[in-house]
Amino acid sequence: MTSFVPPVRTRRRTALAGVLCAGLTAALTGCGGEDPDKGTNGIGRLSAALIEKKAQAAADSADAVRLAGTLVGKGGTYKIDMRLKEDGGTGSVTSKTSTFELLRIGDEVYLKAGSGFWSHEEKDQHSSDSGAAAGDKLQDKYVKVPQDDPTYKQLRGFTDMKSLLDGMLTLHGEVNKGDRGKVGSVRTIQILGGKGEGGAVDVALKGTPYPLRFARGGGGGTLTLADWGKDFTLEAPAKDDTVDYGQQLPKSTS
Repeated sequence: MTSFVPPVRTRRRTALAGVLCAGLTAALTGCGGEDPDKGTNGIGRLSAALIEKKAQAAADSADAVRLAGTLVGKGGTYKIDMRLKEDGGTGSVTSKTSTFELLRIGDEVYLKAGSGFWSHEEKDQHSSDSGAAAGDKLQDKYVKVPQDDPTYKQLRGFTDMKSLLDGMLTLHGEVNKGDRGKVGSVRTIQILGGKGEGGAVDVALKGTPYPLRFARGGGGGTLTLADWGKDFTLEAPAKDDTVDYGQQLPKSTS
């Protein structure tokens, strides 16, 4: 029986085809590999800059979101869990020393905390007594924050959906594509500011390309973003549970 040996040229072509096929399986399905964007919204095929624009547009179109995680800034580290929409928000903020609840309806900001939050740090006895009295009066009550109080702007900032999202979804430096992964059960693709020093956003590969996780550059904290477009009720606290301090709030230990 005579065996047939393919010409050298044919063998070389076959080997070359195999190499090309192996190298392109991540992008093509014709060589038998699986398309990584199959069953997705297709944004994984786009450039990093276009993915960023798609994610920003999706966030801008949503009327509600939930943010949870940590933020690290000059004032310290804060753990936040906030539900936000255009006209207000509600949730909690935890600092190194205390936890407080925030509620904003329009321009009215309410703060609720335990007595320890309101304690003064002054060493003299008079200030300590004053701080204790304020703590007893304000603990576990919704305190309406005066708009001329130095803390009003900062507290309102924790409930401002637009300003928080604008700050998170603007990456610094050249925008690059990162790894694919998951946030919860949702497949994502990451976009990076530089190599990550300018922040990172994980964008959904399923359905609307919402940003699902944000990591600030330089170890500035990580937040997850969920419940996009899910409305919730903002309701002013009952009068019996509210204290209108009517002036600058007492100094807290937060």
